[in-house]
Amino acid sequence: MPIISYILAAFAAVAAGFINALAGGGTLITFPILLAIGLPAVTANVTNTVALLPGYLGGTMAQSKDLKGQKKRIWLLTPAGALGGLIGGILLLRTGEKLFTQLVPFLILLASTLLAIQNPVRKWLTRRQDEGKAGPASELWAFFPILIATIYGGYFGAGLSVIVLAVMGLIMNDSLTRLNAIKQVIAFSANGAAALFFIFSGRVSWIVALVMAVGALLGGSLGGRLAGKVKPITLRWIVVTIGFVVGTIYLVRLFI
Repeated sequence: MPIISYILAAFAAVAAGFINALAGGGTLITFPILLAIGLPAVTANVTNTVALLPGYLGGTMAQSKDLKGQKKRIWLLTPAGALGGLIGGILLLRTGEKLFTQLVPFLILLASTLLAIQNPVRKWLTRRQDEGKAGPASELWAFFPILIATIYGGYFGAGLSVIVLAVMGLIMNDSLTRLNAIKQVIAFSANGAAALFFIFSGRVSWIVALVMAVGALLGGSLGGRLAGKVKPITLRWIVVTIGFVVGTIYLVRLFI
């Protein structure tokens, strides 16, 4: 692989780390770049998951103070996230390169749509909290929906946070800040389980993954420092637009 490919992957990872720190949706930047530099679709997805995992850990640690008093939820939902991520990872490697390549346009468009509705979902959750609408008596109801959501997360990942947050908002009556902290734990457990499985799959492009991991950490650090100077909603719509454009291009290529 030419050096320019590694440089492109590094810059994409910096952008993804920056975007994830402020708005989310960094995968919509890195995944198409990995395809563009010549990685097969499954390898690109596997490498992307492994490379961006440190960012999920950083996001979880950054919200650790909001996890206080939520030990029961952590013990209940972390296994659901890990199991879902593992199942999604297994399904990905069993899909086959040809079928996954055909699914890529639809996955990118789905992820772009999920990112686009993130703000409406948050407003809906806030409105439910203001109205005092409580969920079911037992939070055990959250286990199966979270499991299903994180299977998607292990398979592709982009947009997982929106699904998880919506599920928890329906079932749990709590502040958006505390639910967001649990969401980070679930996303990390899902991506961590999938990444651990991928590490032993032989499908990771390790040099690319290492270059991207460094880039993602740098981008995340930069995003954290500029959090008050950049409007997340503007950044999010830029990413959504890129996602829809890229997804449409791949969709057109699929049928031509």
